[in-house]
Amino acid sequence: MTTAPRPTNPGLHPLRFGYGTNGLADLRLDDALALLADLGYDGVGLTLDHMHLDPLAPGVAARTRKVARRLDTLGLGVTVETGARYVLDPRRKHGPSLLDPDPADRARRVDLLIRAVRIAADLGAHAVHCFSGVLPADRAATANPPNTAEAANPAATANPAEDIAWKHLAEALTPVLDAATHAGIPLAVEPEPGHLLATLADFHHLRRVLGDPPALGLTLDIGHCQCLEPLPPADCVRAAAPWLRHVQIEDMRRGYHEHLPFGDGEIDFPPVLEALAATGYQALTVVELPRHSHAGPHFAAQSLPFLHRAARAIPAGAEGSTP
Repeated sequence: MTTAPRPTNPGLHPLRFGYGTNGLADLRLDDALALLADLGYDGVGLTLDHMHLDPLAPGVAARTRKVARRLDTLGLGVTVETGARYVLDPRRKHGPSLLDPDPADRARRVDLLIRAVRIAADLGAHAVHCFSGVLPADRAATANPPNTAEAANPAATANPAEDIAWKHLAEALTPVLDAATHAGIPLAVEPEPGHLLATLADFHHLRRVLGDPPALGLTLDIGHCQCLEPLPPADCVRAAAPWLRHVQIEDMRRGYHEHLPFGDGEIDFPPVLEALAATGYQALTVVELPRHSHAGPHFAAQSLPFLHRAARAIPAGAEGSTP
């Protein structure tokens, strides 16, 4: 297994790169982990799914122990991700969500997340990733699109449908955060384009609604920053630094939520990695290409050298402290 090169500037914290199993869906989990270790990755973003450590199938505790031993043998770190498309419902992508009108359906998603926290604790994971889900269709139809000022301040929308959705989200996350606190595992919520919680401003709104619990952290997707945040990706990293618990990375174009291989989008990666290293972030930065599983080994092999080159391009005079 190769050793990842360190950033050029010794004042910057070395970054640790992983690859998401949702981009290796055609491989057995054991084969995917072996591939990533052979390629020199530091870890894996493990999406709990029917083919990769199914959280709902019998014997999950024993299977988790087996995966934990395998990760340890291969020297791979892990973050547990919960974005599997159809793990709960074979007909609804990412359904049911934490915003579902049916309390029983919301409870199914809560149960999945609590299972994920337990699995993460048994794996020694850095964090558990999750997202809010989209506003239910009946409510989305009544929601007015926010103007620019409202987008920067979700609380300013004053939309009853969205108010109910935020209430459901906060109520649903409370027992998950309790489980995360008990397990000592951060819950890293991801702003996702098209979801209720879509931006960094939305994440901060959730923090305020929940009372800023210590277990609540942030998953920052660098491509999403390029897609829709008002700040450039490197500035998003600096702004998000105090709450960063998990990072996903891929290329993307402004205004288009399409995860692209590195070099196919618009992101300038050396400044992003410089900003990330300067924060002292120590968990995994995971390549997120969920629609490229048909050629997953190829893109896994291409992505790590690209990130290493981008890390080596960090200027030697860059500051190594958080702004």
